Amino acid sequence: MVNQGMRNILFRLCRVAVGAACALALSGAAVSAQEIETKAKHAILVDLSTNTVLFQKAGEEPTAPASMSKMMLLYMVFERLAAGTLHMEDTFNVSEKAWRMGGSKMFVRVATRVSLTDLLKGIIIQSGNDACIVVAEGLASSETEFARQMTQRGRELGLLHSTFVNSTGWPDEGQIMSVHDIALLATHLIRDFPQYYSLFSETTFTYNDIKQGNRNPLLYDYPGADGVKTGHTDEAGYGIAASAERNGRRLVLVVQGLATEKERATEVGRLMDWGFREFSNYTLFRAGDVAAEAPVWLGERASVPLVVGQDMTLTLGRNARKGMTVKAVYDGPLPASIRKGDHLGDLVVELPGQAMVRVPLLAGADIDQLGLFGRLGAALSYLVWGPAAAH
Repeated sequence: MVNQGMRNILFRLCRVAVGAACALALSGAAVSAQEIETKAKHAILVDLSTNTVLFQKAGEEPTAPASMSKMMLLYMVFERLAAGTLHMEDTFNVSEKAWRMGGSKMFVRVATRVSLTDLLKGIIIQSGNDACIVVAEGLASSETEFARQMTQRGRELGLLHSTFVNSTGWPDEGQIMSVHDIALLATHLIRDFPQYYSLFSETTFTYNDIKQGNRNPLLYDYPGADGVKTGHTDEAGYGIAASAERNGRRLVLVVQGLATEKERATEVGRLMDWGFREFSNYTLFRAGDVAAEAPVWLGERASVPLVVGQDMTLTLGRNARKGMTVKAVYDGPLPASIRKGDHLGDLVVELPGQAMVRVPLLAGADIDQLGLFGRLGAALSYLVWGPAAAH
């Protein structure tokens, strides 16, 4: 709590609202400053540049994910590729179970071997259920065991509202994800595996002389779109985890529960447009900027510069105008000695009705303690003149 012995530097920078750090385990929690209606039963829109939730509707409510659950299988494959325990040239055997699997298919042939490169394209572009089973059976003792591993790994990534009982997203009791978790998983795919993410932007793939197109409608005409995965079952309706990047801003949108393929295409484009149009990113401080000068007790210098430990960039709504304050908060005066880089306080953004955002404030210089006689003199000054005279 700030008292008279603490020196708070208050900046009234502007009067804007912000949806602070996002409720994905990306950091913190946020409430959007603006709302927009959607026909989707579940939806979440996130600005990944600042981890800001721009809009959310029943975001943490578990629902049937359909083929978007394939993203968990893909994440686990990418982990093995990055670790060098799998290679794109590796081949997997096609079981009768995989060959007989219904729904969207890559059309693999039973008792043949298929390269991981082809299987990944079959899963990402063609949404092949058969390809998922081939991979799951190749990496575990059974598809059921691999689904158990998907659930476990998902928990480790922060997917707290997700359980997998198969590798495909085929309707099955207990196969659930929230759109919040789907957005978090999409974020991990984008950030953790940039070397493989380009696969999600490919629009066609031909296997077994059958050419199929990517079902992601944004890839064909939406500027900056480059992923991620669609989903559809009668139970779940039409859904998508979509991502697009413009002018250094990347948005991830997940919608679920739409009635038709056309409605999905229309809604995802409209919500993405809203996110790019109605919000912008503003850098208030750069790492290393001096935010305040803090008084030092018994130091060779009377004050120490407090520098911002990391960039502070916020996503601000264009039209939502509310009071925003930024404070440098620390316990002062600060006792010497101080070493450059010491964490001395925090730069705090406060918004009415919104989550607090904070970044660390670090010492910008070394401040050694006064010698014996200097300390005695400071103590005497304190007794005579009060704290203002003692440094």
